[in-house]
Amino acid sequence: MDWLRNPGFFGTHATVGADVSQLMATFFTALFVIGWIQAKRNRAHAHHWLMFGGMIAMLSFFVAYYLFRQLGVLAFEGKEGFGGSQELYDYVFIPVLTLHIILVIIGLVMAVYMIILGFRSQQVLDGMRTLRESLLLTSWRKVGIIFGAVTAVVALLFLSRVATAGFSLRKLEVYLGLLALVAVVFSIEMTIQRIWPNGARRHRALGLFTMIVYCVLFITGTTTYAMLYIFYPGKIG
Repeated sequence: MDWLRNPGFFGTHATVGADVSQLMATFFTALFVIGWIQAKRNRAHAHHWLMFGGMIAMLSFFVAYYLFRQLGVLAFEGKEGFGGSQELYDYVFIPVLTLHIILVIIGLVMAVYMIILGFRSQQVLDGMRTLRESLLLTSWRKVGIIFGAVTAVVALLFLSRVATAGFSLRKLEVYLGLLALVAVVFSIEMTIQRIWPNGARRHRALGLFTMIVYCVLFITGTTTYAMLYIFYPGKIG
């Protein structure tokens, strides 16, 4: 994937990988915003598919981001990758980057959770998709069974990859990260369902929270991109 290191297509100091990252972030954030507007207009079918498509696109991108490190803003080069002053680096760039990374983690967890919650809390009546105004609870027994099944599938996938391509620490990290993500999602479910046992209310409340996270995530990512590749490019430009 060396071509990702080539000069980008936006005309900034960014690489192709950084520009692809910014383009993808704009794409799935736009899907989220449009999907949110559709929900406000009671167009549940359009809302469902726009949000589902946006979250799948986001999850796919971040898997690619992890596997191909050239994707995304190259923000881990240290101060030499940032052309601004030390004060600006310490008190503006690093805090924004740190917030962005935290929101990425939260956003990934909420993407998986909201996909599952969306399917569980909806109903289709006479071709119309709506939220089900009823209790939506999960037992620890069910969680254990599902997590055990997911663990078995992930283990088989990992062992099959090891058998064909050999052991890789990065691959192990990816599969363990997937299991950790599933575990966190289940933990959120068991905690949140006590606060909002009604599935429809839970979906609306967490949907608003998730939308705020994604919008701030886009703003912090765009700010990081602009500082690195437009306003204060360093040696990585």
